[in-house]
Amino acid sequence: MPSSVPPFDAAIVLGASVALDGGPSPALARRVACAIDLAVSGHVAAVLMSGGPVRHPRPEAEVMRDLALAAGLAPERIFVEAASRNTIGNAVGCHPIVAAQGWRRLLLVTDPHHLPRALYTFRRLGLPVSGVAARRPEQSGLEWWLGWGREMLAFPWAMIRVERLRLMSVLAHSAGGAGDHIQPVGVSPPGPGFVDGPGEKSRPAQR
Repeated sequence: MPSSVPPFDAAIVLGASVALDGGPSPALARRVACAIDLAVSGHVAAVLMSGGPVRHPRPEAEVMRDLALAAGLAPERIFVEAASRNTIGNAVGCHPIVAAQGWRRLLLVTDPHHLPRALYTFRRLGLPVSGVAARRPEQSGLEWWLGWGREMLAFPWAMIRVERLRLMSVLAHSAGGAGDHIQPVGVSPPGPGFVDGPGEKSRPAQR
C-alpha cells in the first residue's frame, strides 16, 4: 500500500453530552480532538460523527462536525449520523453510511471506560472496528471506580440488547421478510481489511 494512503478509511466518533448552551461537553470535545489528530496525522481518511439529540435538542453529531470544521478539517472528510441516541443506535445508524462509502477499515473513538462495550456492540452488529481511546484528564480514584462501575452495570444489559437484536434479524431473514427497522444490522464477520488495532481498548456509561 502506498504510504500516501491512510491506513484506515474512517474514524467513527461516538457522541457525548451537549452542554446547555449547545456547545460541546468536555467528553465530546476530547473525542473530536482525538479524531482530528488521527485525520491530520494521516491515520484516517475521513471522520464519521455519530450522535443525535439526546439531552439537548441539538444533535451531538452536529456539534462535533462544527468542532472539526473550526479546527480546519476539510468538509468533504466529515460525515454525520445525527439520529442515534445510544451506543446500539450509533452502530445501526453508522452501518448504511459505512456501506455506502465502501469503508472497510474503521476506527472507533470514544472514552476509555466506554470503549470495550462500544467495540463489542459495533462488531456484533456487523461493523469490524478497531478502538482508540480519547484520553481523559487525570481522574481521582473515586471517579475512576465510578466510571468503570457504571460500565460493569451497563455492559451485561448491552449484551442482552445486542444479541436480541441479532436474533430478531436472523429470524426475520429466515422467515423471508426482514423488517426495514433491523435491516441495517449485519451479522457478517469482519472483512479482509480488518485489523485489530493496538493500544487501549476501553466510554463511560453516559447513555
